[in-house]
Amino acid sequence: MRRNNTPLLLAAKWLGTVAGILGAVLVAANVGVVGWGFIAWAISSSLWTYAGWAMREPSLILLQAVFLIIDLVGIWRWFFV
Repeated sequence: MRRNNTPLLLAAKWLGTVAGILGAVLVAANVGVVGWGFIAWAISSSLWTYAGWAMREPSLILLQAVFLIIDLVGIWRWFFV
């Protein structure tokens, strides 16, 4: 059953998916742009956290919130440590 697929939610889900794929490609390429991969993942996690909230999916919210924290640690370590 499709729930609450407003244009904003649909955009968040698709942009979150694209950002997640981009992050994986940047990290897997291992060509010195890993930090940008973490930024893409953080964007993805943020968008999917919103999507989980909009769809009332606590498990998705928790998963993506934890991923966002991990992404922020990765960004911090890559750019500032």
